[in-house]
Amino acid sequence: MKIAVIGDGGWGTTLAIHLANKGSPVTLWGPFPDYVEFLRQKRDNKKFLPGITIPKSVYLTADIAEAVMDAGVIVVAVPSHFMRGVMEKFMGLDTAGAIFVTVSKGIENDSLKRMSQIISEVVHPKRLAVLSGPSHAEETARRIPTSVVVASKDHDDAKQVQKLFNSPTFRVYSNTDVVGVEFGGALKNVIAIAAGICDGLGFGDNSKAALMTRGIAEMMRLGVALGGKAQTFSGLSGVGDLITTCISRHSRNRNFGEMIGKGASVDEALQSTEMVVEGYRTTKSVHQIYKKKNVQMPIAEEVYKVLYESKKPLKAVEDLMMRDLKAEHEGI
Repeated sequence: MKIAVIGDGGWGTTLAIHLANKGSPVTLWGPFPDYVEFLRQKRDNKKFLPGITIPKSVYLTADIAEAVMDAGVIVVAVPSHFMRGVMEKFMGLDTAGAIFVTVSKGIENDSLKRMSQIISEVVHPKRLAVLSGPSHAEETARRIPTSVVVASKDHDDAKQVQKLFNSPTFRVYSNTDVVGVEFGGALKNVIAIAAGICDGLGFGDNSKAALMTRGIAEMMRLGVALGGKAQTFSGLSGVGDLITTCISRHSRNRNFGEMIGKGASVDEALQSTEMVVEGYRTTKSVHQIYKKKNVQMPIAEEVYKVLYESKKPLKAVEDLMMRDLKAEHEGI
């Protein structure tokens, strides 16, 4: 079965290599013809996944119609703010028989929709799944053992995608909580920015442990209010992804937060990498969502104020620490 991977960033490239190594015919699509030609010639994604060879079995193209032609599975790995525009390129293409698998983590700013909702709205696929979890491309591409979860409202589709992706170094679990899995993958990026700010301020393990623990409580509160299951946030797409993103040197969101904590401006921190810092835009979306739902998310609120209202990070920490005293599991 032919697989099309849409998006030649680090994660899209990693998954294309992973699936090709399992023996599937894979086509990797990128939006810029010149860079696609560079990848075709060099077989090394120097911008987003340097040092990892793209096997000859991965076909590269900048023609999206060619990429998805006769594909049984379409893996969507584009940044959240490009999702709608890329999906609009599918209009008029025959993808009726394909399973769409989104691996992108974010919430669209204007509509406040999850990635699977955008795909459903624009493309109307009959079969759709979400794959998420603690999975840095830099490690997965080097076959360091990784575990993720795939969710679909259709149990059989989840099982099919699970079997397709699973390997000795890439273990895949399944569930049917699409809402919880997607929100887990998006919300943890906001908390990871806070973790990076803690690192930049020179705080220690006590601070980060507290932040992560209270962060998962916030993620769970909002996720459940939006229709997700509480138990999902104790799994790979919740606490698992949160741990990885908050502690890893590979984490763009943590690194971005660290620069803020050290005194960099938001613009300086964003311009320091060609990678997309999903948590920056997600913070804005999440702010609108928890205000509408009247859900308390004090860490996310302070991250928003630091990023969008120029609040000083140390003042944000002080305000968090001096909030009204509460019972530990209040509101969960």
